[in-house]
Amino acid sequence: MSSIQLALKQSAGLPEAVVFGPKSRQVGRNPLHPGGLFNREKNVKISHMTEKSLNFIKMHGIGNDFVLIDGRDLDLAGVDLKNLAIEICDRHFGVGADGLLLVLPSEKANYRMRIFNPDGSEPEMCGNGIRCFAKYVYEKDKLKCDVISVETLAGIIVPAIIEDQGVVSGIEVDMGTPKQIGKFVIGTFDISAISMGNPHAVIFADDLSAINLPEVGPLIENHANFPNRTNVEFVKVISKTEIEIIVWERGAGITLACGTGACASVVAANLAGLTGHKVLVHLPGGDLNIEWQESDDHVLMSGPAEAVFTGQWPLQ
Repeated sequence: MSSIQLALKQSAGLPEAVVFGPKSRQVGRNPLHPGGLFNREKNVKISHMTEKSLNFIKMHGIGNDFVLIDGRDLDLAGVDLKNLAIEICDRHFGVGADGLLLVLPSEKANYRMRIFNPDGSEPEMCGNGIRCFAKYVYEKDKLKCDVISVETLAGIIVPAIIEDQGVVSGIEVDMGTPKQIGKFVIGTFDISAISMGNPHAVIFADDLSAINLPEVGPLIENHANFPNRTNVEFVKVISKTEIEIIVWERGAGITLACGTGACASVVAANLAGLTGHKVLVHLPGGDLNIEWQESDDHVLMSGPAEAVFTGQWPLQ
């Protein structure tokens, strides 16, 4: 794994993360904090990287955070992306994130998105991740059109940029058509299994504070009814137009938000007659607007995406 210390300075409107690494058991003085220590194998200059490194940008969608790497002009053939995700997402010895996003060229759409979980697994889709992805490419490529197509393992996803006086204020994403997988009982939980291109186990609860998510989340995630594992959402219905969710994400654990999970929860709640088709979803990190359209059965998700800082990650 790599060890970093972040020294922040303003650069193009975003803080720039200066990266130290890689980690070893050798210990040296930390120049950022006199008297402090940092692990090091070799010296790396603060002003520039002397070894091969990857530029990244840290982003989040209502607290669901990602390290995004633009791989369109990079040769990633020799890079172990699974291991890179494990290292860079580590919140103690890495940058820290719920996932690694890669921007890649596509022969089927305007762009291709790959995402890796902190455990190195590769999910089909990520709702908060694709909003961050869309904001990045829209601003990086200075796009004139506000609708783009993105190839994912769940198919072609179409985000639309929402601007307010020339500033990206949000992204609306056509998440496609949901699929009912079935209903299961696991322990004391009645589960509605919904696919948004990736699997979700939706459970309704009156008191979310009573849910021991670190305990029950992994049990449901890895249950035999879900051979590819599953995301888990506990849902409290507030009204016909409002719900609250807590999330256990497959391959990531507890997160502050899950876009596809919000969509799956609204679908399950509507099918159960608990909500309408337009629902405000409260998650620990913020709110999403979800609409399950009756006209074409597609689910629309709207919410923000934010850039946090940029930096460089050294490759060993």
